[in-house]
Amino acid sequence: MEGCYLQLIITKIMCYDVHASLKSQLRRVKHYGNDEQIKEIEEKIVPQTNLPLFHTQGHSHRKLLIYTDCNPNIPTVSKWGLIPSWVKDLNQASSMMRSTLNARGETIFEKPSFRSSAKNNRCLVYVDGFYEHHHFKSKTYPFHIHRKDGEPIIFAGLWNEWIDKSTGEVLNSFSIVTTKGNALLAKIHNNPKLKEPRMPVILLDELADNWLNPITDELDQKEIQELIQPYPDDLLDCYTIDRLRGKAYMGNVEDITKPVEYENLVF
Repeated sequence: MEGCYLQLIITKIMCYDVHASLKSQLRRVKHYGNDEQIKEIEEKIVPQTNLPLFHTQGHSHRKLLIYTDCNPNIPTVSKWGLIPSWVKDLNQASSMMRSTLNARGETIFEKPSFRSSAKNNRCLVYVDGFYEHHHFKSKTYPFHIHRKDGEPIIFAGLWNEWIDKSTGEVLNSFSIVTTKGNALLAKIHNNPKLKEPRMPVILLDELADNWLNPITDELDQKEIQELIQPYPDDLLDCYTIDRLRGKAYMGNVEDITKPVEYENLVF
């Protein structure tokens, strides 16, 4: 795959808000990598990211670690908001990133922004959880959604390597694939302006590696598309947390992940 050799060195849908600790982001490399690789990544690669991210909003375009089909067991630094290869300059790239935080799973093989990455550049993004807002009596309440067993959530993602022709700089970027919301997300993600509840594509542990399999024919593509489905709601849990917007927002601090009860909320 073109550009793969660089990965060791450089690197209103939803989901726009995530929680990504260093522990979760490094889970895969600590499972597959050796001590020397892990030490190098912690010393040289992690400082290039914005980790830890107890809360980040997608439009901040933070740098996280992703695991690509090019180099599945070593993380690549990548900015949230996919930049397609056909983007001409940095101004267009900045504009494009605002609309490519998420990729609607049903159309990733059709949309110009995503179809090349859907066929050739898929990735895994390990996070602790994500946030969604619930609407109740004209107010919104943020929820932290996570796995019941406490293990990292594995998002299905798309990535791309883009070169700024004016500087020669190589930028890696990614998008989170989404699908129809499961029963839990249907209850939480009840924005009346939406046609249906949505959720990120969360991959079962035993199927995550399949998302990185190469596509050589229509059967391969079908197998990838079959992974784009709602995650079982009985494997997820949630709780309300402090405000993620407005003056009351605490920012990217650990306390933002802690449960907060709202007396006026009936859920």
